Amino acid sequence: MGGMSASTATADGVVAAMTAEGYCVVEGVLDPAEVAAARDSLQAVLAATPRGRNSFEGFETQRVYALFAKTRAFDAPALHPLVLGVLDRVLGDYQLSAPAGIQIGPGERAQVLHRDQSVYPLPLDFPSVVVNTMWALDDFTEDNGATRLVRRSHRWSERTPGPDEETVAATMPAGSVNFYLGQLWHGGGANHTDRSRLGVILEYVASWLRPQENHLLAVPRELAATLPARLQELLGYNIYPPLLGYVDGRHPRRYLAAPTPERP
Repeated sequence: MGGMSASTATADGVVAAMTAEGYCVVEGVLDPAEVAAARDSLQAVLAATPRGRNSFEGFETQRVYALFAKTRAFDAPALHPLVLGVLDRVLGDYQLSAPAGIQIGPGERAQVLHRDQSVYPLPLDFPSVVVNTMWALDDFTEDNGATRLVRRSHRWSERTPGPDEETVAATMPAGSVNFYLGQLWHGGGANHTDRSRLGVILEYVASWLRPQENHLLAVPRELAATLPARLQELLGYNIYPPLLGYVDGRHPRRYLAAPTPERP
């Protein structure tokens, strides 16, 4: 699958492609050294991570939850100017929802097609409240489990995919990012090779909705207090205008920096 180049991609261009097709691949967002560092940062974590508990997680797939408690390699990608530019245009006010490392192992079957936005009880034609980004830390190929996408299915207001629905594989070299809307039907691909395929999803949701993962518990407060202010906001220490999310009448980032109050 051809994609845009990071050297020429713009937020407006990515949004235009997502509006037309439901997704957009941008190649070369991470350079080889950044890819290697990100992979290395996950190796010890993956060694202690069990395989999935059900067919959706994948019985031959490992998922690294609480990602921002376990590695600093994705702080910068989460705040990448291209990513934030796209999110500003599509979601407006937003936060991280379900960031996770995903390593699809040999023999894994294709995941069921689904919509990330379906976790919220909203009509099928409701505007976008979720944007996902899949960061490739290996080359994504049709054989090793590249994400399968149903082109333009983000426009569907009534129908759902059939058992023989045509999909395209989001093939892309390591260092690429696939942006896709929460209404797009998609699923992980089957891995027919003898090697695992590693990627990381940084999923974002409008900040008036509850994120899938509770980052306030997943990332210890002491650690969160050391992170960049914008990343703190993306992890839930934010306000949806005018006042959703305040703590004791204050912005939650101010509360985060304050001493932990003593319990009565």
